[in-house]
Amino acid sequence: MRLAEFIVQDMEPILAQWEAFAATLLPAAGRMDSLALRDHAHQILQAVAKDISTAQTRDAQREKSQGRAYRAVDAPETAAQTHAILRARRGFNINQLAAEYRALRASVLRLWIDRCSPDAPDLEDLIRFNEAIDQALAESVGFFNEQVEQARNLLLGMLGHDMRSPLQTIHMTASSLAALNAGEVVSEAAGRLIRSGARMQTLLDDLCDFNRTKLGLGINIDPHDVDLAEVVADIVDQLRAAHPGRQISLDVQGNLKGVWDGPRLQQLLGNLVSNAIAHGTADTPIGVAVMAADTEVRFEVSNSGPAIDDATLERIFDPLQRGLHHGDDSDGKGGLGLGLYIASEIARAHDGAIDARSDQTETVFVVRLPRGKY
Repeated sequence: MRLAEFIVQDMEPILAQWEAFAATLLPAAGRMDSLALRDHAHQILQAVAKDISTAQTRDAQREKSQGRAYRAVDAPETAAQTHAILRARRGFNINQLAAEYRALRASVLRLWIDRCSPDAPDLEDLIRFNEAIDQALAESVGFFNEQVEQARNLLLGMLGHDMRSPLQTIHMTASSLAALNAGEVVSEAAGRLIRSGARMQTLLDDLCDFNRTKLGLGINIDPHDVDLAEVVADIVDQLRAAHPGRQISLDVQGNLKGVWDGPRLQQLLGNLVSNAIAHGTADTPIGVAVMAADTEVRFEVSNSGPAIDDATLERIFDPLQRGLHHGDDSDGKGGLGLGLYIASEIARAHDGAIDARSDQTETVFVVRLPRGKY
């Protein structure tokens, strides 16, 4: 018996085995009835049977094997894609989703081979069936990842939004305590709260900006006429106050007037300096230099410390990378691994660029921004 015909005729036994296996995928399947457990399995099998029985050229087979099967741009969701979305919403993980397809492949082939016995199964049908299952799995995995990513981004967005109010309350309360002049102990405690609140605000800003980039919105900037000499001096003063035990030098050269988003560039510079403080040698100064040319300005942030290896340097601006290669966070200076990524995105939003170099002498981050018009 040909495989496509078998799938259509023996649909119920196949679905029964699908359901029985799906029921074992706990805890997500724990409260699902038969209809939910069989979700779109019937339509997936129909699509597989149709695929097997449809003529296919060698070129089409090769394209499909490389994940480039033809599909109209405006085509509706396939059953496999819809199945993935519903499984994600039910709480299945991606391993459980893939396991369903592995079990389906095994059960269909086992039942079909038994039906064909004593004759040998058709080899071409076997090849085409595996292609069709792989295609359905690829469609499911792609949509499952999109669903999970969307849910994660929405969660990050809501978390960032909801954390702002309590953080503002903490900051205002700490500032009020500092203003009371209630003694050295209270003043020191208020100061620690203010510094910790500022650190939390930086992390929160990075988290919200990261979420925007993952949603495809990019870093939002509001360029206007600014003098970077003033902008940079202000953020360096803030950083010195936040890190009284570290020396931060500032060298400003040339005409630094132009059109940029001042607060965003302060965020960029703050992330670079914070990174230098976290990973540089504690008893050496952090160098900040801002230099002007006719068509661009250049920021440089340098620190002494261990050289960054080439492999890490190549992906240092990727999200969640920096903190993974530089020890633990026991001193409280680490973060989410987003600071350098956000810095690079801010530079990009200004049509600029950022790079890094490192050797046994120092590590230097260089930002180049087109001047714009003033």
